[in-house]
Amino acid sequence: VQLVESGGGLVQAGGSLRLSCVASGFPFNDYTMAWYRQGPGKEREFVASITSFKRKASYEESLEGRFTISRDDNVNTVYLQMNNLKPEDTAVYYCKRAFSDVWGQGAQVTVSA
Repeated sequence: VQLVESGGGLVQAGGSLRLSCVASGFPFNDYTMAWYRQGPGKEREFVASITSFKRKASYEESLEGRFTISRDDNVNTVYLQMNNLKPEDTAVYYCKRAFSDVWGQGAQVTVSA
């Protein structure tokens, strides 16, 4: 079982990034997938999740409207589109298989003022 994130980087405030997480080793289309993040000196926090089948998305309330989670079961990938990024969005972003302890290695997102 493996989750591999990509797409992180350095962006100016107001910019956009799209993170990808490729899954392997389990039936991806059977699982809810989620994104979490951990900022400097902060605890890891929930960002968004998306269910299998009906693809119902849920968001941390303060991020809804700027972040969009999606998935493509044909390529076992979950995405996180992040728009109008702010310096406080700086964090390591982690992909997670919901209701399990399966995490990716993380992708660094740095937003400069």
